[in-house]
Amino acid sequence: MARTARIAPGGLVYHVLNRGVGKIRLFQSRKDHVAFQRCLIEALKRNPIRLIGYCVMPTHWHLLLWPERDGELAGFMMWLTNTHVRRWLAAHRQVGSGHLYQGRYKNFAVKSDEHLSTVDRYIARNAVRAKLAERAELWPWSAVGQGQLEAELRVPLTPGPVKRRQDWLAWVNQAQTAAEEEAIRRCIRQSRPFGDDRWLSRTMRQLGWTEPRPPGRPKKRHQKSGAVPV
Repeated sequence: MARTARIAPGGLVYHVLNRGVGKIRLFQSRKDHVAFQRCLIEALKRNPIRLIGYCVMPTHWHLLLWPERDGELAGFMMWLTNTHVRRWLAAHRQVGSGHLYQGRYKNFAVKSDEHLSTVDRYIARNAVRAKLAERAELWPWSAVGQGQLEAELRVPLTPGPVKRRQDWLAWVNQAQTAAEEEAIRRCIRQSRPFGDDRWLSRTMRQLGWTEPRPPGRPKKRHQKSGAVPV
């Protein structure tokens, strides 16, 4: 998994995601959603970090975070997930019943250009893609739709390093191509940085990221000169 490397202020943006274990429905009611909104707001106060966008779905959530210092992302995510787990288990009377999340959160770095706009749009479109809302702004548990919520439940957001286009909302509500969606899903699965080739090469070195090995046992190399492998 990609690591959060030492970065200069104003550096890398990260897409962060986590799912419930066994595809459990983390958010079963409005009460569950409200509890997570409050948890997210409190996490931002206790462990300040720039949050560009987010979307909370029934079984998982997406965050678009822009840390300024080394360790900022890890500290924020540790407090958020640990606190949400404790509160969720207590609210559902399942304390001691086991894990809530499938594991450590997944994250990948994003280049601050059209690649960031593509990821930002992907996050905003989640409820539309899942047919939970006809338009992105109608899903209240997201950056683009939280204006429907009471002021106290709205999560503080920071403008990102890439200015959104003037027709942003109309663009969000247009379907993305299958290629764009698959490219992002590959990055989610592999924690692979998302950007152009030149940026990828530099960022992969910075983060210590390497291409994952194909599944299965590696093939044995046969020795030359007619030697019989043992």
